[in-house]
Amino acid sequence: MKQVTVALLFGGRSAEHEISIISAQSVARHINPDHYRVVPIYITRNGRWYSEGIASSILELDIAALIRKSGTAAASLKLQEMVLASGQQPFSFTFAGIDIAFPILHGSYGEDGRIQGFLDTVAIPYTGCGVTASALTMDKALSKLCVSEAGIAVAPGVTVLAGDWEKSPEQILSSIPETLIYPVFVKPAHLGSSVGISKVSVQGELPEALAHACNLDTKVLIEQAMHGKEIEVAVLGNNDPIASACGEIEPGSDFYDYDDKYIHNTAKLFIPARLPEELSRRVQADALTAYRALGCRGMARVDFFVDEKSGQVVFNEINTIPGFTDISMYPQLMEAAGIAFPELCDRLLQLALEPEQPAKT
Repeated sequence: MKQVTVALLFGGRSAEHEISIISAQSVARHINPDHYRVVPIYITRNGRWYSEGIASSILELDIAALIRKSGTAAASLKLQEMVLASGQQPFSFTFAGIDIAFPILHGSYGEDGRIQGFLDTVAIPYTGCGVTASALTMDKALSKLCVSEAGIAVAPGVTVLAGDWEKSPEQILSSIPETLIYPVFVKPAHLGSSVGISKVSVQGELPEALAHACNLDTKVLIEQAMHGKEIEVAVLGNNDPIASACGEIEPGSDFYDYDDKYIHNTAKLFIPARLPEELSRRVQADALTAYRALGCRGMARVDFFVDEKSGQVVFNEINTIPGFTDISMYPQLMEAAGIAFPELCDRLLQLALEPEQPAKT
């Protein structure tokens, strides 16, 4: 069998740069070397691309340990120093010999349709969602509109533009108690992995949270906090996607934030989730409905809040390039579904090569 050459894209310009590296390391370890030849391509925080040499070195760096010991800033500095010390010239954007791309770029400039549009332009097939679904799912406010139209419950919320906040903060602050009940969450609309999210319990905390979020994004979502368990479902496939069993997250802090996900690892994961079977099936069905409504392909992780007492299932968000670290929920859910990490990588690469077809009705 001829080896397929895979360009593994990682790093990137988002706040999740280091997490992307850790995810890429996991993928590189699990791709079957008998079937695939991996060409690592590292993208720096300032958008420079490097292949093989320094990219391979970064894949071998234990960045997770470095983050835990010294913090993200120290890890970022270490990466910059490695690139400078290598003396290597940036990638020349010649994709000769590349059969397929595996973007493992979390957040902005990777999960939002930009890299997907570039790969479409240079005619390189890639894993995961296409341009439209990637851009749509990256916008938390638009995602909610789409899944709500598909009949899935969403949390009450208000969308605020950063420009409007700058011009009329008092007007925005006065309108919130008329619409929402505290506590609320303030979220940058286009950032992933809980970056920039604040929990606000009283009105007096709202200005600081809004100012912080508006400093990070042009659009901010203020959502009413929902009661219930945090439940995640992994979805895999194109026209006939499958949903994993439900996974449950018990946060180690007030909510499942960035540090809890990737640094402290204090959250507890339960697979399958501690839910009645009938309720679990409803969540799985809603995950597939959301996946299709948003036009997803390849993979996504769909997150919900589920209240056992009332039976309420509320959509939270969807991630089209979920974490692939050793502690990430997506590969663990797939493992529980009988799809081990190497097979998961293989399936994603094969799905990327399938031509797009109209969805079956």
